[in-house]
Amino acid sequence: MQSFEWVDASSVQHAVQLLAASTSDRPVVAKAGGIDLLDLMKEGIVRPARVVNLKTIGGLGSIDVADDGVVSLGALVTLAQLETSPAIRRRLPALAEAARHAATPQVRNAATIGGNLLQRPRCWYFRNAYFHRNDVDVNEAALNGENQYHAIFDNERSPMVHASTPATALIAYGAEVDVTSEDGTTKSIALHDFLLAPDASRDRDAAIEPGEVLTRVRIPAPPPGTRSAYHKQTERESYDWPICDVAVVLEMRAEIVHDVRIVLGWVAPTPRRAIQTENILRGEKVTDALARDAARASAAGATPLSKNAYKVAVLETVVCRTILAAANST
Repeated sequence: MQSFEWVDASSVQHAVQLLAASTSDRPVVAKAGGIDLLDLMKEGIVRPARVVNLKTIGGLGSIDVADDGVVSLGALVTLAQLETSPAIRRRLPALAEAARHAATPQVRNAATIGGNLLQRPRCWYFRNAYFHRNDVDVNEAALNGENQYHAIFDNERSPMVHASTPATALIAYGAEVDVTSEDGTTKSIALHDFLLAPDASRDRDAAIEPGEVLTRVRIPAPPPGTRSAYHKQTERESYDWPICDVAVVLEMRAEIVHDVRIVLGWVAPTPRRAIQTENILRGEKVTDALARDAARASAAGATPLSKNAYKVAVLETVVCRTILAAANST
């Protein structure tokens, strides 16, 4: 790892000013929990001249619930906080479960929600410095190589998948992120639009520009009658990267699905809405047979690669189980 300058940011505005000074000759990067950044620096994929420490900024580490029920997460809220917060477990149980299944307890105590959403792909080709130093196409390598954990949807240009598990639940709940710019203005972006397909030719996979800082994540109040569930499927019952994960949010009126959002993670370059599945459920009472039919629709249009066709059957099973879990939750 090459040497770099360390700067503690005293405020969001101070951090933005420091990040705005980044150039190709002297790159400046932000550090929150530092879990992903440290990995990238050790691999030589990111070589900053200056690291801006965001953990010294006050006011970004709290979970707040407004009078209208909107939940606001400071960007420095840790995954452990999300996992254990009574407010999150009561109002947004699928998010609490997604946080609980992310990484290890040690990582969850350090990793922040802002950094988790902004992390780079966990593709083993992207994480190998060889593919960044020798003009080798990372996407091409994954398409034709060891692609058993890569995307089965929208994989023509990039088979890499987004690595955040909380993102799956957050999108299902309709979350937005707040991004603060150098001029002090803050804009809100739907998380579904904020996350971009992984691309080795870019230095970020989100709609955030140099000199901007992600400051908050906001989740609207779930309507009355909302039930939700989250499931992460791995190869082993251990701290493992997912084969897929699924978040289901049902708005129920009596026993009928009035509205629904189903999001699939780790099967596409960004978390994917299962629109056909949602349409099958909407206006119906959830039964085992209906859940199975809806789950089959979630895999429609899949284009698996040479070694990941097994993901299709796994995804259908996980979608079915998560729909039933949400419908039977309280």
